[in-house]
Amino acid sequence: MSVLQEFKEFAMRGNVVDMAVGVVIGGAFGKIVTSLVNDVIMPPLGWVTGGIDFSAMKVVIRQADNSNPAHKIPEIAVAYGSFINSILAFLIVAFAIFMLVKIINRFYSKAAAATPPEVVLLTEIRDLLKNKQ
Repeated sequence: MSVLQEFKEFAMRGNVVDMAVGVVIGGAFGKIVTSLVNDVIMPPLGWVTGGIDFSAMKVVIRQADNSNPAHKIPEIAVAYGSFINSILAFLIVAFAIFMLVKIINRFYSKAAAATPPEVVLLTEIRDLLKNKQ
């Protein structure tokens, strides 16, 4: 079997295709969540906390020095505000996925609870045959 044939079989498996679709949808979902955090949640949170912009929060270790145009020294800082935004984005994504799985599981449990009529009929026939013996 050629490598090309093996790759084709691998790529056409259902799990690989499903995973690829999940990655693409996850990337798009990530952009939506980033916008939700940065554009919807953080402005009111900043307003409630007195106008604090979390993304601008940082601890400067060394100030930038642009006095010499030939030799500019960049600022060195720990941007913990961006980290706070990332944590909030993660929590929102985790909660959204949790709610989505919870809804999906609810649909699956309802679908599993409904017994098909053929199965009910076969069960009744089996029980009648057991009682006859």
